[in-house]
Amino acid sequence: MKKFKNVSILLSFVCLCFVTHVQAAKLLDKVAVVVNQGVILENEIQNMMGTLKQQAIQNGQELPSDKALRVQVTEKLILNTLQQQFAERIGLQISDAQVQQAVQQIAQEQNMTLEQLRQEVIRSGSDYESYLEQIRQELTANEVRRAMVSRRIYVSPQEIDGLVALLKERGKQNEEYHLGHILIGLPSEPSAADVESAQKRANKVIDLLSEGSDFKKVAIGASSGARALEGGDMGWMNVNEMPTLFAEAVVDQKIESVIGPIRSGAGFHILKIFDIRGRQTVEVSEVNARHILIKPTIILSDEKAQNMLNRFVKQVKAGEKDFAELAKEYSEDPGSAAKGGELGWADPSMYVPEFKQALAELEPGEYSQPIKTVHGWHLVQLLERRVQDATENAYQDHAYRMIFNRKFNEEAEAWLREIRDQAFVEVVGDNS
Repeated sequence: MKKFKNVSILLSFVCLCFVTHVQAAKLLDKVAVVVNQGVILENEIQNMMGTLKQQAIQNGQELPSDKALRVQVTEKLILNTLQQQFAERIGLQISDAQVQQAVQQIAQEQNMTLEQLRQEVIRSGSDYESYLEQIRQELTANEVRRAMVSRRIYVSPQEIDGLVALLKERGKQNEEYHLGHILIGLPSEPSAADVESAQKRANKVIDLLSEGSDFKKVAIGASSGARALEGGDMGWMNVNEMPTLFAEAVVDQKIESVIGPIRSGAGFHILKIFDIRGRQTVEVSEVNARHILIKPTIILSDEKAQNMLNRFVKQVKAGEKDFAELAKEYSEDPGSAAKGGELGWADPSMYVPEFKQALAELEPGEYSQPIKTVHGWHLVQLLERRVQDATENAYQDHAYRMIFNRKFNEEAEAWLREIRDQAFVEVVGDNS
């Protein structure tokens, strides 16, 4: 009987401890805010406040009072919860691979390995799995915001053109031109015959320069300008420093361009741009290639596909077969097969890595060995390379991004206000 009584007391003590533990856990895990059909727990608020305080200490930053900080943290969690709910509604999910990629980027930015980052998170008092979940939620919020806000934004061609003009104008203020100048002069009161004669001489100078004659030598022999003996060299000038007539003519011209004849009261002017500095130019390398694509099947093995292309390249090199005809007959890339395998001019970075690497190793006219990509087996021939001036496209892209980003930030704020205003939010009890 005494033994039973002792066991009863022990059980009562264990139950009391369990109840006390549960009450403490409930106190920390109690519902702090109801957001539509979801909730924000007290420990979520406390954890975020703790993290912010620790970051503030590390950065030597002062924070407001706990009451003010709690208000900000609670609002942040409400918006985050609303965005997670929106993501669930539209079926948006962030994969484990996307989370790992984001964590890898964070580690690289902090010059850490993944393991060092994990240890740092643990050392700071956080749970690593909770850290990964926070990353997932942040990615989800960003993605749902991008998906919902982007559709509300329209950037018109007129907006882009206007900003491009402004960007170009700003850029031109920094441009300097090294100019050469030849003047085929006219008398102060020229007759029609004087003008015609000067015009012919100016055209003759243009012809000489087009045929490769040295500009400075021609200037010394033919120019009436003040710098004739210096080979017409006017030195470096900003567009604001040169005559308006010249400024209008050289804008948007390239190095080595010969411009003219330009008529003025003094005669006919011929300009050459020796060099330009301060101009932002973008050039891209492009390739024109063709290929034959063979896709392995249950019947056609990888080895047979590879051997098939090896046979094709031997036949083409020997002159027995025509590459274009083989592509039309055998290539399983319908878009290029009809064109004899030609892919047209393109930036090689648009191709899959193996295809891009094969092109990089070829000279114009050369054939690759059969290469395998995710699409199948390819026989590739590089036809030509060229360097294209992509400055105009770069201006257009830059202007679009600037306008889009400005509108996105404005619309994102508006969208968040809308979903906040439309939501059911109730702060439970006294959480101050």
